[in-house]
Amino acid sequence: MEPDLARRALGAFLKSQREQTAPSQAGLPHLAHGRRRTPGLRREEVAQLCGISVTWYTWIEQGRTDSVSPQALARIADALHLPRAKRAYLFELAGKKDPALPEQQAVAVIAPEILDVVGNFRAPAYLLDRYWNAVAWNPAACKLFVGWLDQGEAAPNLLRFMFARAAAQALTIDWEQRARRLVAEFRADSASLLDDPDLLALVEELSAASPLFKRAWHLQDVVEREGGERRFQHPQSGELRYRQVNFRVANRPDLKLVTLMPDAPAPG
Repeated sequence: MEPDLARRALGAFLKSQREQTAPSQAGLPHLAHGRRRTPGLRREEVAQLCGISVTWYTWIEQGRTDSVSPQALARIADALHLPRAKRAYLFELAGKKDPALPEQQAVAVIAPEILDVVGNFRAPAYLLDRYWNAVAWNPAACKLFVGWLDQGEAAPNLLRFMFARAAAQALTIDWEQRARRLVAEFRADSASLLDDPDLLALVEELSAASPLFKRAWHLQDVVEREGGERRFQHPQSGELRYRQVNFRVANRPDLKLVTLMPDAPAPG
């Protein structure tokens, strides 16, 4: 979106939300005398609630400034009591990262219906969080990923399996190539979390455990997790081929559903 258009869209959105926010929602006292000429909150009331100047807030609504910090946007979103979808839309329009997002996602409970989706896949399927811990998987995935999902861990990490366990090298055909690409995919996936203490600790742990991970991480390579062909040498079933298809969970963008559809052999 063009910067001018984005600023105008941001201002129009804030104006509409301000006008839909009752003073009582914002914790402002009810006016006993007179009628409010402005529906919802006044600009000066939002500015007061956010600790910013009325002039600056007016400029934001008028699309006259793009120097709005993520922290100021977060205070505005809190003052207007924006629900999750509207808050995400606000930060998308502003081109900023919501500073409260990691904390919100960390405590969010995964809806039972999302877990049911994973379980209802007949082909291998698993659900990854933002650190690539598997938070749910189905029996087919457990059977396929020997040494990872069959170990009884509460939230087994895909990167720890790939780089710190010999079972991954035995299971994954073209292991080194896949491992390098996995690092580039993870870097792309975690771009907004590079200062997150838990992510930094995971990177430090993997760098100490695997020279390959350390080299690949420092290469700063970034690729999108596109899916495609996946080949495994399973200890019981022999060579297996799949087509990987990935999905984002709509109301939990920190979660990724990974599915492995059996790849039909070419006709002979």
